[in-house]
Amino acid sequence: MPDFGGYPEAHALPFTDEVRRKTDHLYPKIARFIPEIEWRVHAPYIAAINDLKREKNAVILAHNYMTPEIFNCVGDFSGDSLQLAKEAAKTDADVIVQAGVHFMAETSKILCPEKTVLIPDMRAGCSLAASITGADVRLLKQKYPGAPVVTYVNTTADVKAETDICCTSSNAVEVVEHAAKEWGSDTVIFLPDQYLARNVAAATDVKIITWAGACEVHERFTAEDIREIREGNPGVIVLAHPECPPDVIAEADFAGSTSGLSNYVKENQPQNVVLLTECSMSDNVAAENPDVHFMRPCNLCPHMKRITLPKILRALQTMEHKVEIDPDVIARARAAIERMIALPLKRQSMYNHTRAPEVAAVESRV
Repeated sequence: MPDFGGYPEAHALPFTDEVRRKTDHLYPKIARFIPEIEWRVHAPYIAAINDLKREKNAVILAHNYMTPEIFNCVGDFSGDSLQLAKEAAKTDADVIVQAGVHFMAETSKILCPEKTVLIPDMRAGCSLAASITGADVRLLKQKYPGAPVVTYVNTTADVKAETDICCTSSNAVEVVEHAAKEWGSDTVIFLPDQYLARNVAAATDVKIITWAGACEVHERFTAEDIREIREGNPGVIVLAHPECPPDVIAEADFAGSTSGLSNYVKENQPQNVVLLTECSMSDNVAAENPDVHFMRPCNLCPHMKRITLPKILRALQTMEHKVEIDPDVIARARAAIERMIALPLKRQSMYNHTRAPEVAAVESRV
């Protein structure tokens, strides 16, 4: 069957008066990003998805990198990976549809093993999650005995199962310092993003052992990109995600998680801003801040963009694809995630370069 930008066929569902009635209230929020002719293609799917959610007691967890029509029109909960993990843990829905990538769906299943968790496209992966395995973590623990393992949530369930405590980019520094204190070690194994690890290392005295993983979206940004943006746009505020290389963070005005970047814009209302992260993030933050002008140099995540409205609808119709994880892996991975969730977040991680952002070692396939 041909694929028209994620749709099984052109105008597969009709735009009817009933569809208009069910969706007209949603369009104004995203009208700046989706022309009306395109909205007439999206709207029938949005109406059908929202109807099916009620019928099946389902919720959709929409990551910040989802396209505007998904993020704003069918997502029941939205945010970064930590926010979505918390929502997954407390929802009373019978079905969770993960509008994100596979490791996020696994995290939802780990926290809600009794619920049906669906991922609309099994190919929606992650370069970070693919960079390391549970076997790799076991070898690292043998090489650095006594060092606690802090694992970024952008990892598979089998990696989380070998972990002492998980973290996100919004709490990474605090989790690393907590782990060092709790396990009585001056060294922490931090996996798998080498750039996030270097940015954490610049903000703490804890020695960091890391892995040679990277996000294919964020590692492509360079400090030269920022200098060129500033040269052509004096006064622009540059916000960067901490999965970017350290020289990018050093050039930026602020670095933080996706929720941290969004909150910065809401609280400061800069006249002109650029977000160095995934493309759809700018559209979704812009929808909440109509008075802020957003520049759009960004990198597209091909994995996130595999999730489309037709695939979400098909997942709800067929109840595929179900995420299944071995119960023993769930139990061990859940402990690491729950330790993170239980940790009071006293401050959001701040990334700076008051000292050289060096890690003690970068490992790969030990």
